[in-house]
Amino acid sequence: MKSPDPTSETLQAAPLSAVPAAAGSSRTIVKEYDFFKVVQDYLDRAARTINLQEFVRTILSQPKNELIINFPVKMDNGEVRLFKGYRVQHNNLLGPFKGGVRYHPSVTLDDVKALAAMMTWKCALMRIPYGGGKGGVKFDPHSVSKGELQRITRRFTHALGENIGPEYDIPAPDVGTNSQTMAWMMDTYSNMVGAANKQSVKGVVTGKPVASGGTLGRAKATGQGCVICLVEWSKEKNFNLEGSTMTVQGFGNVGSHLAVILSRLGVSTVAVGDHSGYMVNPEGFNAHKLQDWVLAKGSIAGYPGGKPVTREEFFKVKSDIFAPCALENQIGEAEARSLDCKVIVEGANGPTNPAGEKILLEKGIDILPDVLANSGGVTVSYYEWVQNKRSESWTEEEVDAKLEKAMTRAYREVAEFARQHKVDRRVAAYGLALARIEAVYKEREIFP
Repeated sequence: MKSPDPTSETLQAAPLSAVPAAAGSSRTIVKEYDFFKVVQDYLDRAARTINLQEFVRTILSQPKNELIINFPVKMDNGEVRLFKGYRVQHNNLLGPFKGGVRYHPSVTLDDVKALAAMMTWKCALMRIPYGGGKGGVKFDPHSVSKGELQRITRRFTHALGENIGPEYDIPAPDVGTNSQTMAWMMDTYSNMVGAANKQSVKGVVTGKPVASGGTLGRAKATGQGCVICLVEWSKEKNFNLEGSTMTVQGFGNVGSHLAVILSRLGVSTVAVGDHSGYMVNPEGFNAHKLQDWVLAKGSIAGYPGGKPVTREEFFKVKSDIFAPCALENQIGEAEARSLDCKVIVEGANGPTNPAGEKILLEKGIDILPDVLANSGGVTVSYYEWVQNKRSESWTEEEVDAKLEKAMTRAYREVAEFARQHKVDRRVAAYGLALARIEAVYKEREIFP
């Protein structure tokens, strides 16, 4: 059975690089994509740009804590399966660890380390008092029943124990998880503390259903943050969004909300893709109807409003905007050469690998990097956490206004840094984040 509100971000990665085997051998060794090294390389480039002090670079080069948990779950047929879960806590200098929990068959420790590090940069860039964390469980959430999914979630939460908490480490939804997952995590955690504290720990997770302590505006927040960045980019480039076109890879929470919100600004989505395949519609998809279809069916497969195409054909579709909202390592050299667009807004984390990025920049295609573009999610998660701490409930208009102000400020700061230092926006975003973290380390110094 499918999980409730399944995401559509399980996609084939960009081809991995192949290297010859030893002399005399006919084998080809496939070199794994090292996502953590990619993130660290960006860290090094930004560190050189701002002359980051070496002791800060050393501290940030590895996570503070790496947890690997093997936990048993009884399945519907009575079988007991052992699941492997991860929680990486990268840095908590600025505040509690913060980051999503991913359910996916390809979850690895190194990927979770990379994502946790990126959360550190995002929070610092957005001036949010959080540090970076990330978690995951290695399995396919679409292959289990809703009851099994709940037991996996509750058992993983229980196994994490005091390694999470509203003032220590705060999970949120990610690929393969959603608000229902967070409700189960919160309920499990609240039953692990004393009865007198049950009501004070709602902030242990964010991205909860509104009725269970979540905030209005959270579901669309990541996609909305991407839209705010695109609006600022269009002003900077004197580009009219109305009448423009977009292609979207991944039509889960981020991609679908991005398409729906942009449709109100006159942007037409002409190609979409997810784990079930790709399709095009030169006249433009009805983003609302496609979003409803994916929520009901679990993927874009079978949607009557488009023509199926191959992955290669999808990347060759001409559009003004390309929005990768799936997994990391989707745009390699081949995809970068195929893409014909003006701007890429990274709704996913790490969708563009370095080789692909080099080609895109050489072609003059602007990139709104993940560290900036998709940080609307963690920003509104922070607003949810604040509401939980204060026992408040903000209107959607209040949340939207605060998010727009925060994203607009961050975009302009990144653009200005990029101009001053003559670097691309990704290095600029990293550089700003590192400078803010460095300032605190220099003030507090090292204990003891």
